[in-house]
Amino acid sequence: MDRSRRKGDKPSAASRGSLPPPGAAPVTHRLTKELARAESLAIMLATSRAAAFIDVADYLAGIYIYDWERLSKFWEDQDAICEYLQRICRISPESWHLWIEFYDKERRGEDRAKPRKFIGAASDGASARSPLGFSRDLAAVLKRAEAIAPHRDTFDGRAIPILTTECVLLSIVWNAESQIGRKVLETGLDVARLEQAARHPRHAPLHGDEGK
Repeated sequence: MDRSRRKGDKPSAASRGSLPPPGAAPVTHRLTKELARAESLAIMLATSRAAAFIDVADYLAGIYIYDWERLSKFWEDQDAICEYLQRICRISPESWHLWIEFYDKERRGEDRAKPRKFIGAASDGASARSPLGFSRDLAAVLKRAEAIAPHRDTFDGRAIPILTTECVLLSIVWNAESQIGRKVLETGLDVARLEQAARHPRHAPLHGDEGK
């Protein structure tokens, strides 16, 4: 995948590489249902290109495809971000729309059949099923998102943050060293509005309606 990243953004086999598969690492956060779905798609995208690990662009594409209906309000020029994400993921517009239609049907079907819930990062979510690890850049993104997340859940007697798509998206654009983050900002993202939604959601993640 052509990410057009600077040397500092690109993991190398020696120094950057990937972290162990998420399921092998300690549980440090929970994922909302929406973010777990996005992560499962990121895993599929990384696997489809025979990648050694899941990268930030995979995660961003997963967030976009799974949760665009809710996140589109943070962009005035929605065409710009759509074109950018299609380009970094090397997905044709036709294939892109097919992915979106498929996952939209899956999402709506699941919402009708099951109550909303939140999913663990390693215990019962998509991460535990992934044979791929996270790139160090992506691991750093999720670490920053943990500091942003306002809500907590208890796991093994510990209070751990509950990550939402807004928290992760904000973490991506807050990385000044990341070309991907800078490019997303250039598409006209309303960062102030995104930060408000990430830090002060209208509903707690456990209720499954954050940001709506």
